[in-house]
Amino acid sequence: MIEPLPDTGAAERRTIRILSYNVHSCVGTDRRLDPGRVADMIAQISPDIIGLQELDVGRKRSGGIDQAEAIASRLKMDFQFHPALSVEEERYGDALLTAFPMRLRRAGALASIGEPRGALWAEISVNGHAVQVFNTHLGLLRRDRLRQAQELVGKDWLDHADAREKPTILIGDFNSIPSSAPYRTLAARMQDVRQHAGGLAAPTFPARFPLLRLDHIFVSGGPRILASEAVKYPLARRASDHLPLVATVEI
Repeated sequence: MIEPLPDTGAAERRTIRILSYNVHSCVGTDRRLDPGRVADMIAQISPDIIGLQELDVGRKRSGGIDQAEAIASRLKMDFQFHPALSVEEERYGDALLTAFPMRLRRAGALASIGEPRGALWAEISVNGHAVQVFNTHLGLLRRDRLRQAQELVGKDWLDHADAREKPTILIGDFNSIPSSAPYRTLAARMQDVRQHAGGLAAPTFPARFPLLRLDHIFVSGGPRILASEAVKYPLARRASDHLPLVATVEI
């Protein structure tokens, strides 16, 4: 069970929680569409920085609501959303949420042969410390995933002059297990929080009976990894087809 962080005041706080969560368009394993349930699941974890994947915005299949805005509003957080897929008024993509000051640096597509994919980069101020935070969702095709991972470590994203060697966090559903080439491409540049937090790294997919580690959080440039776990609350097994992945780091 995740224990709440002590409230030490914004000026002194250095330890933060990071969450990666593929919310499956807010459709749970019980086939129930419920953005409020997803937001309540996130609230139980009390994260400071959140990367969400598979959000619907204005899509008929999910009632036409803006899921990114609905979840952020319920959590009282600011958000940035990037649509990897846009068809007329309907959008589908990923978001970053936080209550810390946040400035969007880049949002764009990643090379895709299959379903379109993208990434989001924001600079988040944690007690005056600028942290570069990236969120992404890699493709289902193996060739896409490798190209996308290589693009992420390139000069438009992680190796950009404004991000290189600075405190950096990469969040996402990478559709890649640790033995895969895309994962190794990223792990060669950054630390996987679950490899360095100690203990056995638990899988995150599928949520009811998790077998695969597809969701990852990487850090570089200074954040110190304190803990990491896949959240296995009963609600987490119902709210989405992925379990939430949370990491505690010190900035």
